[in-house]
Amino acid sequence: MSDSFSTRSTLNCNGKDYEIYRLPALEKDVSTLPWSLKVLLENLLRFEDGKTVTRDDIEALINWDPNAEPAQEIAFRPARVLMQDFTGVPAVVDLAAMRDAMKALGGDPQKINPLQPAELVIDHSVQIDSFGRKDSMDLNAKIEYQRNQERYAFLKWGQKGFSNFKVVPPDTGIVHQVNLEYLARVVFAQENNGVLQAYPDTLVGTDSHTTMINGLGVLGWGVGGIEAEAAMLGQPVSMLIPQVVGFKLSGELPEGATATDLVLLVVEMLRKHGVVGKFVEFFGDGLDHLSLADRATLANMAPEYGATCGIFPVDEETLNYLHLSGRSEEQVALVEAYAREQGMFRRKGQAEARYTSVVELDMRHVAPSLAGPKRPQDRVPLDASKKMFNDALNALKAERNLESHAASGSINGQEFELDDGAVVIASITSCTNTSNPSVMIGAGLVARKAAAKGLKVKPWVKTSLAPGSQVVTEYLNQAGLMDDLDSLGFNVVGYGCATCIGNSGPLPEPVSKAIADGNLSACSVLSGNRNFEGRVHAEVRMNYLASPPLVVAYALAGTMDIDLVNEPLGKDTGGNDVFLKDVWPSQGEINALISSSVNREEFTRVYEDVFKGENRWNALASPEGQLFGWQEDSTYIRNPPYFEGMSKQVDEVQDIHGARALAMLGDSVTTDHISPAGAIKPDSPAGQYLLEKGVQPADFNSLGSRRGNHEVMMRGTFANIRLRNQLAPGTEGGVTVHLPDGEQMSIYDAAMRYKDENIPLVVLAGKEYGSGSSRDWAAKGPRLLGVRAVIAESYERIHRTNLVCMGILPLQYNEGETATSLGLTGKETFHFEGLGDGSAKQLAVRAVSDDGSEKTFTVRVRIDTPQEIEYYRHGGILHYVLRQLAA
Repeated sequence: MSDSFSTRSTLNCNGKDYEIYRLPALEKDVSTLPWSLKVLLENLLRFEDGKTVTRDDIEALINWDPNAEPAQEIAFRPARVLMQDFTGVPAVVDLAAMRDAMKALGGDPQKINPLQPAELVIDHSVQIDSFGRKDSMDLNAKIEYQRNQERYAFLKWGQKGFSNFKVVPPDTGIVHQVNLEYLARVVFAQENNGVLQAYPDTLVGTDSHTTMINGLGVLGWGVGGIEAEAAMLGQPVSMLIPQVVGFKLSGELPEGATATDLVLLVVEMLRKHGVVGKFVEFFGDGLDHLSLADRATLANMAPEYGATCGIFPVDEETLNYLHLSGRSEEQVALVEAYAREQGMFRRKGQAEARYTSVVELDMRHVAPSLAGPKRPQDRVPLDASKKMFNDALNALKAERNLESHAASGSINGQEFELDDGAVVIASITSCTNTSNPSVMIGAGLVARKAAAKGLKVKPWVKTSLAPGSQVVTEYLNQAGLMDDLDSLGFNVVGYGCATCIGNSGPLPEPVSKAIADGNLSACSVLSGNRNFEGRVHAEVRMNYLASPPLVVAYALAGTMDIDLVNEPLGKDTGGNDVFLKDVWPSQGEINALISSSVNREEFTRVYEDVFKGENRWNALASPEGQLFGWQEDSTYIRNPPYFEGMSKQVDEVQDIHGARALAMLGDSVTTDHISPAGAIKPDSPAGQYLLEKGVQPADFNSLGSRRGNHEVMMRGTFANIRLRNQLAPGTEGGVTVHLPDGEQMSIYDAAMRYKDENIPLVVLAGKEYGSGSSRDWAAKGPRLLGVRAVIAESYERIHRTNLVCMGILPLQYNEGETATSLGLTGKETFHFEGLGDGSAKQLAVRAVSDDGSEKTFTVRVRIDTPQEIEYYRHGGILHYVLRQLAA
């Protein structure tokens, strides 16, 4: 590696010499550069190679202009990759497929391993089938293994078969909380080419809430599977040097307010300010009054306020947490020494960084709040919640012309009557809040005080407690609060991402019937981060985010149609009204229990052998050997055909002739429209495939759980029920016409017919093609359907990169031109000429109608960097890496 700026230096710590790239050694003072950009700058200095990272890239970051629109693209190489099981399985499938391909090329399959540390936590598969029982967790785990045995056996093979890859087994914790409590290093110590280096812990993760680790001073964010695979295989993640918004915190939270209330206000403020695509960096004296867990709560919800990350600096609180959570004294010392040496340790009185803009909040103004009924940024002050609920309900009923009436039922001999606003799900769940002892112990104390007064949860409420790690139950037991939560039905149902991602499980049948009979707008209250309509449960129309203590309170009330500040939760054993203030703990009570119950020994005990797993995992049979034993009859794990017919030599780039349009789409087609997601319908191509394989609809599981089977995913690509394809006007969903005969059929069936006819495919699109979350199957699916090129008016940046990484040619109409202005119907035959070796910046397109008439126009080739040209020439990033390793 180059060292144009002469920053290579030595840090002595723990009696060892570490090579570092020292920021204070730069000629220009970068002390007022935002903390997060210092991390990026060190990354560029360490990986300067004159090709992927040049001197100009580094100078652009050194001379960062806070007000300039992002334009400079840089190559970021994260230190590690973090995955959860839904999004991680396809990445491991691709690695396994690369091993087979390596063998076919005559190379050594053992060369195929993650080149950067990769860690996967199985946490997205547990569902709340059983609740309100002492044995609920065991019952749910049993069902979880039955549903996911094949996927788990595959991951267990990967755990043994790949080096540099670790799997945290099911029922351990939520990926982001395990990352915070155990996996994160903050500063890496790694030997590279015989030299011991120290450098910042950075990561990309295959889950949007990867940002939670920003609370610990670790820069990382969520990406799609393709970027994660690239990072695992040593390839840089392409990004623009971002704008950075500073969020200045002052004061401290008042009595009765929680970190949840703080983050809901921050989400509201930053959504209004506008931080999409930007970094957010928290600073100010208010940080002195925020625990590490509070910071993690704020960082976790960066996707909800729209930022790439929401980061905190390393300071004394970071060091305290590292010690509490069981990190070694040597590691804590290295973190402190490195951060201080690099000018990256927060201290009082230091100069403020330069920011693109600054948002300020005095935390003394934070008040108890909810968010809902369908967006995390729609904050509802608790003292106005009843009115705002009724306003939202009336708006919903008017919008959908809903008529409802009260309906009755019976559960375990208890008669009940439900009306609009009934809380049918109350769940303490998700990574956002279950990592925070303050709100978890607060919830336990509310349960204790309520139970002591004789209050009970309403019979129609499905209660659940899904902690983010086993440490939570350790300190709840230590504090004696677990029994209190159990007494109200908040039994542990599992350790995983549950209600927040829709794994809430079925409602009791009498409750479901009452909702249906009355056409009711039922509610959920959860301590999660997302409450989009239809996400939590199909039968629940209105969803509210709240702190864990408020989740318990609403379970006791049983309805959203209540003013919890002024109306009673219920009556005590003496018939007296009990108000929320009567069961709400003081911060002093909470802090006292934290001091006596949360300790280092709990963390070290829980994580002592975290990769080993419990009995079910250890008893699970899995394949052996360096090559995975693919099963032709598997409906979960299949060998994808990316590498069929691949040779060691790179084929010449060919122009594309005789292409047909598979779809002609409008503006703002998102990756959700393209990528397979959600339930599998029996009459869909994916459902028909599973039925042919003997899978019954009850066992379909979701498209997300079958991401390791390309046959299912291909059939679910472009199958979103809201997709509108202009080639099939008047239809919604994955419908197109086969050309030239015009027969209407599913997009999948048309793609397969074109494949049989050896006809390449193109997609025509409008503005912002591929916007939304980065999803690997939004590029993988089209590639497997035979799409060779996309012509769009503009692209979401990451999706454009993903298309290149899968060997699909992203083309863009010239300014002012569109499919409409060019007179395209989508029924033409397309010829793309002049691509050369892949480095062409413009391309000629001939669109030939069936009557022989032609339209000729030029398009921009959106292969934007020299590295992307290499990926495209090779047929995609996986092919590129495979050939590099085979050589």
